[in-house]
Amino acid sequence: MEVKRMGYRVLMLVLVLLSNQIWAGPAIQSWTTEKGARVLFVSAPELPMLDLRVVFDGGSAREAIPGAAALTSALLEEGAGDWDADEIARRLDSVGAKMSVDSQRDMAWLTVRTLTEKRALTVTLDTVAQVLGAPGFDPVAFERNRKAMLVSLNHDEQSPGTVAQKTFMHTLFGDHPYASQVEGTQESLERITREDVIAHYKKFYVAQNAVIAIVGAVEQPEAARLAELVTAGLQSGERAPELPPVSDLQTSRTLNLPFPSSQSHILMGQPGMHRGDPDYFVLYVGNHILGGSGLVSQLSEEVREKRGLSYSVYSYFSPMRRNGPFLIGAQTQNAKAGEALEVIRQTLARFIEQGPSEAELTAAKQNITGGFPLRIASNSKILEHIAMLGFYDLPLDYLDTFVDKVNSVTGEQIRDAFKRRIKPDQLLTVVVGNEQQAN
Repeated sequence: MEVKRMGYRVLMLVLVLLSNQIWAGPAIQSWTTEKGARVLFVSAPELPMLDLRVVFDGGSAREAIPGAAALTSALLEEGAGDWDADEIARRLDSVGAKMSVDSQRDMAWLTVRTLTEKRALTVTLDTVAQVLGAPGFDPVAFERNRKAMLVSLNHDEQSPGTVAQKTFMHTLFGDHPYASQVEGTQESLERITREDVIAHYKKFYVAQNAVIAIVGAVEQPEAARLAELVTAGLQSGERAPELPPVSDLQTSRTLNLPFPSSQSHILMGQPGMHRGDPDYFVLYVGNHILGGSGLVSQLSEEVREKRGLSYSVYSYFSPMRRNGPFLIGAQTQNAKAGEALEVIRQTLARFIEQGPSEAELTAAKQNITGGFPLRIASNSKILEHIAMLGFYDLPLDYLDTFVDKVNSVTGEQIRDAFKRRIKPDQLLTVVVGNEQQAN
């Protein structure tokens, strides 16, 4: 019996030590290419693969005409140098590589995954270098993509959720560059030209305005060579200028948009925080308790569980280079929209005033830190994180200190930060549906 007790004590001691072990993220190396692109590199020798992402500060917040950033990004795959889209696809397929492009408000990027076998690596990275350095912006491809975007806009108008999201973002940011619609508008896509796309590319697709993230089974000298290769065709250029600050809302505003749908889509919020914000971790943990943790959040308890007003209700901060949105969202029956809105407002006001309980705070920390290793458990996930760190100039030890910073958050800090940052009398509310009862 004594042996069993001793074995149990040893087991418990091991579990305690494991639970308190210091979290260490992947080792990140960083340097700058000859033309001025910043590189972040993580060696991952376990698999013979390489993931690479090139990010440009050239999203929709930088465009002269809405839709230019999205079109520029899309057209990269449509031809480069002497290659058309089919030849680019053939080259990548021949070595089993995958390439994708995309853009958002802050950024535009190209991502590629390839084997590190010599031929595969050479073909893939040579192709990427040509795509980035010598895009053709083929007139036929330009027109095809422009028309496809117009069709997509028409489709978006049939979705109440998309209408709500676009209306919310455009209204929230007003005359700030973030108000520009990522997909463009009917009017802007009717008048945009190939020359607009070329001008956007020349101004923002330059080395000084780029961040390169590399994760894979190569050593640092080889990663440095690859970074120089993929930016060889880019001009050095200049970094994009600072974006203006996002203005806070001065009053509350509610927009009711009639829509022939069985449910109303509700979005409520205001400008929130930016990447690197000193309140980031406190607001992040607090929001996890308010509405960011799914069915166990305060919003879900009050709106869904107690009253059955909505199957799904959520909240989140979307930090960007400048303050992105803090947003609460829900769907409910048209006749219940007014009641749902009132419960959401009451729950938010109570959380701002009282903050979380100690039990809620403990559970939130355990949930966030327990799931964090899974968020960087693959090369592609690590790539996304280090590209984000480089683009937003965050510390290289960000992943190492993430768990400690989450665990250090207190209930008093959450109450203080939410009182300072979230103003219930300065909320934008958008309700898209039929027969809304919103106030």
